[in-house]
Amino acid sequence: MSVDSARAVVVRRGVRVALAAGAGFYPLLYAADRPVAALYALFAPVALGLLSAVPGSSRQKASVLLRALPPGLALASLGTLLAVNTWAAAGGMLVIGFLLAFAAVGGPRPAGAGPGLQLFYILACFPPYAPGTLGDRLLGLTAGVLLLVACETLLLPEPAVPSYRRRMADALRTAADEAALPGRVPPATLRAAGARLRLSSLPPAEQPASAGRTDRALDQAGRSVRRLLNQLATLAEEPPHVADPASAELLDRVAEVCTRCAHYLRTGKQAPVAGTLEAAMRHFRAERVRLTSGPPALVPPIAVLRRQSRVMALAESARIVEVTADIAAHGRPLGPAVPHDQFWYAELSSPRLWARRVLGNITLRSVLFQNAVRTALGLAAARLVAGTLDLAHGFWVLLAVLTLGRTTVGATWQAVRRAVAGNVVGALAAGALVIGLGTHTDVYAALLAPAMPVAFCLGPLLGIAWAQAGFTLVVATAFAQIAPVTWRLSEARMVDVLTGSVIGLLCGLLAWPAGARREVRRTMAALLHSCGGLVPATAQALMHPSPGAPTPAPTLPSLHRLRLAEAAYAQYRSEAPALREGTGTDWHAVLIVASHTILGAHRLPRLGLPQTAEPTGPPAAWARTTAEELEAEADRIAALVGGGNPGPARAPAPAPADYAPASLSVDLEVWLTSLGRQLAWIEGTARRAAEPAATIGRGGHADA
Repeated sequence: MSVDSARAVVVRRGVRVALAAGAGFYPLLYAADRPVAALYALFAPVALGLLSAVPGSSRQKASVLLRALPPGLALASLGTLLAVNTWAAAGGMLVIGFLLAFAAVGGPRPAGAGPGLQLFYILACFPPYAPGTLGDRLLGLTAGVLLLVACETLLLPEPAVPSYRRRMADALRTAADEAALPGRVPPATLRAAGARLRLSSLPPAEQPASAGRTDRALDQAGRSVRRLLNQLATLAEEPPHVADPASAELLDRVAEVCTRCAHYLRTGKQAPVAGTLEAAMRHFRAERVRLTSGPPALVPPIAVLRRQSRVMALAESARIVEVTADIAAHGRPLGPAVPHDQFWYAELSSPRLWARRVLGNITLRSVLFQNAVRTALGLAAARLVAGTLDLAHGFWVLLAVLTLGRTTVGATWQAVRRAVAGNVVGALAAGALVIGLGTHTDVYAALLAPAMPVAFCLGPLLGIAWAQAGFTLVVATAFAQIAPVTWRLSEARMVDVLTGSVIGLLCGLLAWPAGARREVRRTMAALLHSCGGLVPATAQALMHPSPGAPTPAPTLPSLHRLRLAEAAYAQYRSEAPALREGTGTDWHAVLIVASHTILGAHRLPRLGLPQTAEPTGPPAAWARTTAEELEAEADRIAALVGGGNPGPARAPAPAPADYAPASLSVDLEVWLTSLGRQLAWIEGTARRAAEPAATIGRGGHADA
């Protein structure tokens, strides 16, 4: 999204929130004479429209807001009842704060609505304890939310963006064009088409983030399409070889499947059923076996066999797309979905999948759990402090914790500094306004209408200091119409914001102060260690023939670690926008090599060239030694990215230039060589990232 487009989105949002707040506040205060309802009608659009980052188009946002209304009313009711004493309100804040922050496990939409729902409870749980006003509070919240929904759908609506399914369909069409006629699409175009499917480049509302089967299948399909496009680009960059009819036939089947899946994703019709590529790949394998087991003079050159291995690998990526499209279309796969570990979610019910998602994140190593604990402790402590010290308008203490808290101490301190500066300016302006106007309610009413759109539009555009200053003025002009106020209202807000800022900083200092930086190191190291163990096990399965099909190494533990690493990496990328590209460890490459390892552990025992006898000679010795060295390399690099200082890498032995198929599986050789190159790249970036830290430790200087 361009800068101008982003600014337009902010302005439209600010205007909608201001109109919704004003449309609820003025009639309820002046026509219905319900000041409590008017106050809640003003804060409801602010809570869900400004403080909550609900993603999506206007229609999608409206749907989320309507679904958030019932739990919002329940939270306001609970807060009203627990306001009976400080300890009850703080205990409720601890539980509700954790649950709403932990709801981020459900994806961007519940995560986006969470802060606004927090505010519904926060606003109601402060004195005075007045259960008799519950009706007016619920009336105001309902009016504010419904008015915001109306403004979202009718006033300056946000345009819809291309859906994830549409993006994936376009990428599959590009893959089909290249597979049908190799060389038609430039490699750079193929890689760019895959890059457009990265979740970081997608609007949050379009990301397949649910725990259900459909979203899991679409997420897995998108990763496989990206991998397929990169594999096609790599294949296109290879020098031409002699005719290879078997590979050409398999690429045709890949093109057909990509075209069929793209049509389904674009139209929702003619859903694919898995099985086409599974059969084609088995036929391709049989043809390879026939060619390699014939007379030596007819065995294809090793370069052709290597190319066939790469074609088989990209066909496996396309097969995963076919299976996942089948799952997304029918809920369960109608065709073969093997191996089970790869599609473990396909046979589980939605409640069991959600239970796995939740239980898998209830660990101190989950960044989602860490954020929820930090938020809950900060809000509960703020409520306890505000109630114990009997701070006037203590609501602002919790609002400061909620809006200024970040996942690292440094980021929180930056936000607090700007917010305090903005509050000082806003408080001085509000104090001067109150002293100058006195009790002229009509003037405050006239000022509030233009003040809201100005504050709600300029604040997000100019930064947190301007947002805090503008919000302070809005609060002062609104409260001045409900009850007589003095300049001390601004003083109370300053004290409350400072108190909340201190509490937020302390929570950030005591609870995971480095955010995801340490966690991304730990999870990536654990992922490398887990995947490293798959390499010798896979080589063993390929090099020791058995009467039946070789048993793949168990990959489910590595898949679980891959998910935790992806979550930590996603938060890390959101925390460190100032880090310069190319100066840190290439964590994305770690995720790619993990996926490559897991896929190879699945594919090679099933579809690689079989060994009729245990291979011997230098090529086989190279494979055994290389597999063991790659496991050791993965462990060594895991120690490096985890913060250790292991020794330097050993120079790998070059792969044999030429050999007979009986002496080594060419599929294993291609896989091991590719893994070695990827691990070497990761180590290079990790060591370059460690150099600035070592320089600082010796008293030198390094760029931040």
